[in-house]
Amino acid sequence: MKLIKKSHACVRLEKDGQTLVLDPGGFSEEDAALGADAILVTHEHPDHFDELRLRAAMEINPAARIWTLKAVAEKISAAFPGRVHTVGHGDTFTAAGFDVQVHGELHAVIHPDMPRITNVGFLLDGGKVFHPGDALTVPGHPVETLMLPVMAPWNKISEVIDYVREVRPRRAYDIHDALLTDLARPIYDRQIGQLGGAEHLRLTPGDSAEV
Repeated sequence: MKLIKKSHACVRLEKDGQTLVLDPGGFSEEDAALGADAILVTHEHPDHFDELRLRAAMEINPAARIWTLKAVAEKISAAFPGRVHTVGHGDTFTAAGFDVQVHGELHAVIHPDMPRITNVGFLLDGGKVFHPGDALTVPGHPVETLMLPVMAPWNKISEVIDYVREVRPRRAYDIHDALLTDLARPIYDRQIGQLGGAEHLRLTPGDSAEV
């Protein structure tokens, strides 16, 4: 499949003429979800879920569908009856020709004084790609390509490195990187690459790779 990096936490995957988009939020491009046959959203935070981006994609393609957790589905399902599917940990489904497993339940802790919201991760095609959303969820299945949240208010680099070690993917591509400046990127590249135990890669938004 072809993986196309979009800004921040959003990625597009293309296979057999169909397109699946994950987390086209407010930090990603305005057209990040356009042309999608299926859209997966991990949680309700605006850098992952942007209603206008989803509406635009759903209106352009009447066959497009959304799979997401309850908190997001409640915000958009009324506009698209029968086209928004609510999923949770342990669920499996097929979207745009991709086999999807749902893993995880809660967003990572930002601060103990802040209530935790729900969050799910999506494992595609038996482990070809795993996108955890805003959590360091270990899916308990072999993972070839891990979409790795490298910079967030809820993590630090030691946790990111240990997460790569625990998941043990073949390769890890950076996501959740809009807050990471180009000045700091070499530090992350070096430390995650040397200590994570997997090939550590990153794509400029708009660039792609075969996975």
